[in-house]
Amino acid sequence: MTPSRKADGALALLAAALGSAVLLALAMPGRVGWWPLLFGALVPLLLFTLHARPGRSALAGFVFGLVYHLALLYWILIVLGRYGGLPLWLSVPALLLLAAYMACYSALFCWLLSRIAGRFWHQERSVATLVWCAPVIWVGLDAVRATLLTGFPWMDLGYGLFGQPGLIQAADLGGHHLITFSLVLANGLVVAILDRQRRIVRWNLRLERRLLLAAMILLVFVGGYSQVRYQAADSLANRAVRAGVAVAQGNIDQAIKWSPAAKVATVDRYVHLSRQVVDSTDIELVIWPETALPFYPQRDPLVERVNVFATEQNTWLLTGAPLFTLVPQADGPDRVRYFNGALLIGPGGRVGGQYAKQHLVPFGEYVPLRRFLPFLQPLVVNIDDFSPGQDKEPLVLGLMKLGVLICYESIFPDIARESVGHGANLLVNITNDAWYGRSSAPHQSMAMAVFRAVENKRALIRAANTGISGFVDPFGRIDGQTDIFVEAARGGRVPMLDLTTVFQRGGHRFGTLCALLLPLLLITRHRRDQL
Repeated sequence: MTPSRKADGALALLAAALGSAVLLALAMPGRVGWWPLLFGALVPLLLFTLHARPGRSALAGFVFGLVYHLALLYWILIVLGRYGGLPLWLSVPALLLLAAYMACYSALFCWLLSRIAGRFWHQERSVATLVWCAPVIWVGLDAVRATLLTGFPWMDLGYGLFGQPGLIQAADLGGHHLITFSLVLANGLVVAILDRQRRIVRWNLRLERRLLLAAMILLVFVGGYSQVRYQAADSLANRAVRAGVAVAQGNIDQAIKWSPAAKVATVDRYVHLSRQVVDSTDIELVIWPETALPFYPQRDPLVERVNVFATEQNTWLLTGAPLFTLVPQADGPDRVRYFNGALLIGPGGRVGGQYAKQHLVPFGEYVPLRRFLPFLQPLVVNIDDFSPGQDKEPLVLGLMKLGVLICYESIFPDIARESVGHGANLLVNITNDAWYGRSSAPHQSMAMAVFRAVENKRALIRAANTGISGFVDPFGRIDGQTDIFVEAARGGRVPMLDLTTVFQRGGHRFGTLCALLLPLLLITRHRRDQL
């Protein structure tokens, strides 16, 4: 058997794919979260791809992606089974299909990397090509996944560092994609160090050393910038005007959340929790989670209890609630449009503004292609599909300009960025993570929200029905974090910065740039083959 055949044999393929999948699963936020593994988790897969043929590399990438995403997204079974009411024989295939879809990207990554930078055709090829191409391809495919089929950019690699604010400040340059790029680059350098132990390599060592040195310089820059930026955090935050804000975490059981009999108890619980923190702290705004009001406040008299609370406490309340509008029709009765929204209520019941969720969850809040799938219903209890909102303007409350992110919207960087571009000086993420149960998902969701604060250098306030709630400062430091599945109320004073970051000016296109480089890399490789 030739060395190339041994390099991509079945045993080597499984060892590389499963090794990287397990290491990466252990590194990501959740039950383990050993973040240092992020700097080496991809090494087995990259080493295999360096020597294996493109087809075998793609298979390794698919096995890696399938196992990794089954470990990452296992909470889908809780969402679909426990709360969605689907039997196991339907929810398990749904999880497998989603994991297989995600695995297609890692399969394509390995195939492209093998074609462009592999040694299956030339054993003396420079490893520097792989070191530089791997992060470009990985991030480029992340950017594609974030937009294709409405997008599902769940837990890109860089999010694993959310708990290390001193390492992620460069996100205000190129977003979380730049942090992902740096991590994949670091893994590539580990591969290069291992490869350099081979004494027989004689390929243009001078050029290779320069390319590897450039990779190290980029990592030093990203790490150094993050450290310098982080050291200035307190100085910048202390000079900013601060707002007194409170969050209430009601811990309402998802099974009874929409029960008419539980509506009064739900409102009373949120009012009780909010009074505790408002009475003891100087609070200007109280924030309740997504759909904390399990009724339409425009037509339900129970909203009067909310108005009384805001009036007696002389404070403002931002709460999640389903909303609706009537759209006049020329040839019949008005059409009703429903929204997953947020409502700003002040003393006397005065409405200061409302926001409608822009990016809805497929099959959760609406059914795509309902015409062809009439038997499916959204998981969220509602009369009909929710409609997406269009307004990107922040909600204004004195000096506070609130950019609202409802649940799933916190994983899409552009929604927060556009809100900040329209003047938001605070980000508010209201969510109902009860769907996830006691899984890793609430921790993953929090991790992604942290990056929205760092990218835009805006404080983020998070109110979640069952947790995790708390305050994230503009540099990613979390304060007042709650546990999951407990009642809690927290108050704090958050800085209102008005910095304009490189990310806002154009750095948000970093992922798109990497995606645009993919065909260029393939064309260059094809032309080299023809020489």
